[in-house]
Amino acid sequence: MNNLDQQTVLEQAARKRIKDSHALEGDVGRLAHFYREWASAYDLDVGRDGYCGPRIVAELAGAVQTAYLAKQRTAIAILDAGCGTGLVGVELNRLGFRLIDGIDLSEDMAEQARQTRVYRHVQGDVDLNGPLSDYSSASYDLTVCCGVLTLGHVRPEGLRELARVTRPNGFVIASTRKSYAETAFFEDEVRHLEDAGILVPAQRLNNGRYVAEEDAHYWVFRVLEKASAPTEEPP
Repeated sequence: MNNLDQQTVLEQAARKRIKDSHALEGDVGRLAHFYREWASAYDLDVGRDGYCGPRIVAELAGAVQTAYLAKQRTAIAILDAGCGTGLVGVELNRLGFRLIDGIDLSEDMAEQARQTRVYRHVQGDVDLNGPLSDYSSASYDLTVCCGVLTLGHVRPEGLRELARVTRPNGFVIASTRKSYAETAFFEDEVRHLEDAGILVPAQRLNNGRYVAEEDAHYWVFRVLEKASAPTEEPP
């Protein structure tokens, strides 16, 4: 097998693992097991598939800070939700952000993120489909979420918790694969949260580069005052 053929085989294997991860139907146990096995090879696999989402999300965070946030980048508190091996954190650090926390379902992926040494704190075993009970409301200036709002992973409803932990007039920046946005009715959830006064879309980049076989939409949401208020049950 020549080098070109070997490269093709490796790219096809990487693409298969990526597609397999989207068929796990949000099952926490299956996802945790899958990413435990994949953690050591993840960066190589997504690199072979041309994964550029982390750089785009980080660049959007930089643009948002410059345009809307008065604090210097070194003082901006960021939550990297679904941080994986730390690809987004590395890009954020490159742009001058320093107060970065990461959370991920997989402890093995979280350990890879810790080893990048760009995070203030990384916590594994965090299910983004449930309440982020360890995180107070309005804890972060920016929350970024790249590659997690996707098929078989986090449901669109997870966006509400990301807004809750982000301060009023802070921002949530997320990527959604085109297939996920259409299949999971992501835009319906966005409209629901907008109607509820939780967040509003501030910017959207349609059909941006993401991985080799599929583009993504990139979203910037501004969090409203109501998002951080405790939810009261009706009498």
